[in-house]
Amino acid sequence: VLKVSVTVLSFKSDGGESDSESSGVPQWNNKQFTDLSNYSGSTSLSSVSGSVVSVYNSDYSSVDIQGGIQFSLNYVHKLREFHIFVVQCQNLAAVDTKRNRSDPYVKSYLIPDPANLGKRKTAVKKKTLNPTYNEILRYRVRMEYLMSQVLNLSAWHNDTFGRNSFLGEIELDLSSWDFNDTEWKLLPLKPRVYLQPSDFRGQLRLAIRFLPQISHSKNIPGSGEVHIWVKDCKNLPLIRSPTIDPYVKCFVLPDISKKSSQKTRVLKRTANPIFNHTMVYDGFRAEDLKEACVELTVWDRDRLANHLLGGLRLGMGTGKSYGVQVDWMDSTAEEVALWRRMMESPNEWVEGMLPLRMVTAAKNTWK
Repeated sequence: VLKVSVTVLSFKSDGGESDSESSGVPQWNNKQFTDLSNYSGSTSLSSVSGSVVSVYNSDYSSVDIQGGIQFSLNYVHKLREFHIFVVQCQNLAAVDTKRNRSDPYVKSYLIPDPANLGKRKTAVKKKTLNPTYNEILRYRVRMEYLMSQVLNLSAWHNDTFGRNSFLGEIELDLSSWDFNDTEWKLLPLKPRVYLQPSDFRGQLRLAIRFLPQISHSKNIPGSGEVHIWVKDCKNLPLIRSPTIDPYVKCFVLPDISKKSSQKTRVLKRTANPIFNHTMVYDGFRAEDLKEACVELTVWDRDRLANHLLGGLRLGMGTGKSYGVQVDWMDSTAEEVALWRRMMESPNEWVEGMLPLRMVTAAKNTWK
């Protein structure tokens, strides 16, 4: 039996008030059906439009890079945690040149980080070029995974009302790092280095279709549904040797609320999972298809932490949603082509085998 997850949209009405914490952002409710052929509709939405978070731009070129960062690294085997002890920064560049000061903080990433463990950052220290932090940035991660990563530590000036300014970075190849050495190190900050992400992350086979004017919505008569049939994946990266336990998660952006998330089941010990799982999103008008974006991410379920293997985004790839600049409207040419085929072929399934890529998941805390 084909398992079907049916998600029902509940949105802010035109001129009305939203029940969500962020006014105007769509909210999602989940229902379960066991046979798509018996599904005849559900509750509805009123409007997908509303406020969405814009891309936050960072300034990499406003100041000359100078100074250094003092830190130590430690892997705590008992906790299975990687600790970065950020001691201080010295002699940072001044963003406020008149007063000779900045508001600095330190940020960390693991690169290329297919697990998408994300960034960590210290508190902001106000009006200083020599901030003292004495903070630990923690990653819960296996040592064998950590040994495949590069640690990026960067210093930034925090601008509450504008763009944060880059103050320099260091990068450390953890494959050659001596984790028995926990002494403090003071290293000079350097200008931005752009790394090429790892290329191949496997493929996802899926089919999608738009069924216009079948929704039972009272708020938007004549709205329709988007169906997403997640079929299978091929050659997923084995980030945990010798095998992984994959599953797929879906959001339809701009909604990133927890209730909007749908998932397939977890399949054990395979890099070539067959899911055959269909997700249904109700309440779409044809014009909403140009503004929304389906984000599908493939995860490895692990006892310690779930790891992001790769993802894709189906949409128009315009960089905007309802007139607002957003970073998630970044579909590749192949992803845009599949979405367009769906829009141009209402009521019909369109299928594609798309390469997975590194995406910053819309909500990577809900796994």
